[in-house]
Amino acid sequence: MVQTLTGYVLLYSGWLNAQVARWEQRTRKLSRAFGSPYLACYFLGSSILLLNVLRSHCFTQAMVSQPKMEGLDNHTTYFLGLVLLGGGIVFVLSSFFALGFTGTFLGDYFGILKEARVTTFPFNVLDNPMYWGSTANYLGWALILWETLGMWILSSLVEQVRCWGAVESWNGPLEPFPVHRPFTAEIYRQKAARLHKSS
Repeated sequence: MVQTLTGYVLLYSGWLNAQVARWEQRTRKLSRAFGSPYLACYFLGSSILLLNVLRSHCFTQAMVSQPKMEGLDNHTTYFLGLVLLGGGIVFVLSSFFALGFTGTFLGDYFGILKEARVTTFPFNVLDNPMYWGSTANYLGWALILWETLGMWILSSLVEQVRCWGAVESWNGPLEPFPVHRPFTAEIYRQKAARLHKSS
């Protein structure tokens, strides 16, 4: 039961967030309802945070309900888990600090853009660092708790499966990666074109 609930939460929380963001980008109904794109984005961001708490809780409950893999009960595995967890935290937090709240929580779909697209660390190291950081967190946590191989697989796919089913490229078809990059690249290209045209 816990594993089934975890699977649904993992798959549908990201899908729901992406659907709401794309709906807002097309219609601007949330911005009108809240009277401001910032308030609407803060509402969606808060909802995403609450879903993340639920997802993390479900994931942890699913992990601790699994039998432990005795072969993973060693210092090497534990420290590898710590390294993954630490690296994941660095990527998630540095992404958040680089993007800010509205940048992290789909503000570009609300028309809230930064002066320029963020290309500093961690975005200059890899694409989608927040998703990869979250994956490293889940995998590190599974290693620290020396859970079964099935939970390893679940933890390594947690963000990618969630995003794969949720994200469509600028042109429309579903694709696993790059996650938000086509949309983000296009809206910043349009912004640059508008600024160039007005100057």
